[in-house]
Amino acid sequence: MDENKVNDVEKSSDEENKVVYSNFIQDIIDEDMKSGRFEGAVHTRFPPEPNGYLHIGHAKSICLNFGIAAQNKGLCNLRFDDTNPSKEEDEYVESIKNDVKWLGFDWDDRLYYASDYFDQLYEYAVQLIKMGKAYVCDLSADQIREYRGTLTEPGKESPYRNRSVEENLDLFERMKNGEFEEGSRVLRAKIDMASPNLNMRDPVLYRIMKVRHHRTGDKWCIYPMYDFAHPLSDSIENITHSICTLEFEDHRPLYNWILETLDVKCKSRQVEFARLNLTYTVMSKRKLLQLVKEGHVSGWDDPRMPTISGLRRRGYTPESIREFCARIGVAKSNSTVDIALLEHCIREELNLKATRVMAVLRPLKVVIDNYEEGRVEEFEVPNNPEDPNAGTRKVPFSRVIYIEQDDFCENPPKKYFRLAPGQEVRLKGAYIIKCESVVKDEKTGEIIEVHCSYDPDSRGGSSSDGRKVKGTIHWVSAQHAFEAEVRLYDYLFTDPNPGADENVDFLEQLNPKSLEVLKNCKMEPGLKDAKPGDMFQFLRLGYFCVDSVDSKPGAPVFNRTVTLKDTWAKIANKG
Repeated sequence: MDENKVNDVEKSSDEENKVVYSNFIQDIIDEDMKSGRFEGAVHTRFPPEPNGYLHIGHAKSICLNFGIAAQNKGLCNLRFDDTNPSKEEDEYVESIKNDVKWLGFDWDDRLYYASDYFDQLYEYAVQLIKMGKAYVCDLSADQIREYRGTLTEPGKESPYRNRSVEENLDLFERMKNGEFEEGSRVLRAKIDMASPNLNMRDPVLYRIMKVRHHRTGDKWCIYPMYDFAHPLSDSIENITHSICTLEFEDHRPLYNWILETLDVKCKSRQVEFARLNLTYTVMSKRKLLQLVKEGHVSGWDDPRMPTISGLRRRGYTPESIREFCARIGVAKSNSTVDIALLEHCIREELNLKATRVMAVLRPLKVVIDNYEEGRVEEFEVPNNPEDPNAGTRKVPFSRVIYIEQDDFCENPPKKYFRLAPGQEVRLKGAYIIKCESVVKDEKTGEIIEVHCSYDPDSRGGSSSDGRKVKGTIHWVSAQHAFEAEVRLYDYLFTDPNPGADENVDFLEQLNPKSLEVLKNCKMEPGLKDAKPGDMFQFLRLGYFCVDSVDSKPGAPVFNRTVTLKDTWAKIANKG
């Protein structure tokens, strides 16, 4: 089997969000079905730790776990691995549930928490002690690391390794009862200090943490380690295939040792796949939390963040993210995906769905001198040429309009086809106009107004005499425009692989131009009633959505989702 084999994906005709996976994980499931290993059952789980918001990498895992289960007529649980109360909050739990549902997946009545099993996990630990397979160790965390050895040297046994079963049972119960200080004792598995796998050198199973748990309160002051709680939680829930990211591959022997030593009923099978790395982003929860806590972003849902909530606020859709996850496939080797592919997926969708509108972000006033004062016309324009059912709308036109500052040049270079002195340009859907003169600020010399004439016979933008006018620009009637705030988002980092160089602080690679706020943008009047989440293509400028946090009725704030330029499409076409 090719280690780098990725999915072949087909859209299902009856379920929009269902894809057919063909990859090494499905191959493993097929083999298990043939052998009858799990009696033909497929039961997966998505097991987030509630210590932060989900990001695009988690979306890949969500799509894979729920998708594989659905494809094989199985089940997928949502389980919170809440074994570290010092970093966990109810806020994160709720955000994760919202994100999974928003992506289009449902766990039905299968919502679980590792904390549901704390009593049972404690009893499993007691069983290991009685079997002589676990012991209470008094070494400090630093001493445990020192005794552990290295990749080339075996570890040393703890001086407390050979305590009697009775003493270990007594000490472990006293740990549970809160008699000892944090860090003074841990429960360790007794495996093999000479194992070539460091994870098998008597790993810690329980530690003392006198921290209130967001679900169990103050009932416990000892908490299981993830490597102990995870396989047993899988087994308790009858998970057949525990799909994990690649960094857990070295932990698989410990996963299997726990299930085999305790002789549990369901011996779940751990399968690892490569996690998602994306250019111009960081996926570390620690780093994302640092960005939030230190105020480098406005919050977990900042549209520059790779979090699902941030992507949603920026204007990404569940369909575009599912499509992206399907296209990148499932591999066994780590790699980094170009963010241009993610942008391509949202462009493809919005090109078909988004209403085309006119908005001027950096307005320049244009006066059409030979157009009658007080006269107002309406032009009928298509909402979306890509959608035959999108219909049309009417936009008003008057003597004074706004155009983009970049669409006028007093001293144009060659092949400049927009507005310039003595040069004609087509106003989208309206008339052909010609620049006659400009008005400048006497102090700064800045052009503040352009005076033009229009061709009355060019209504709709077509010249009556067949002359060629190459340039077409968008516009907004000054009399009817309303002002809105627009936020232009760019990549949060300047380096495509932030933090890759250990000698450089990833914060030094933050992009100072990742957000530009434009306050007095001119919008066509229909946009005033836009609601949070509504998405548009601003003609010639990009795709934008109405911000879900700061918008108010009659005063929408627009976030740029993505520009019109599609670098991935060019790469794909060349390929």
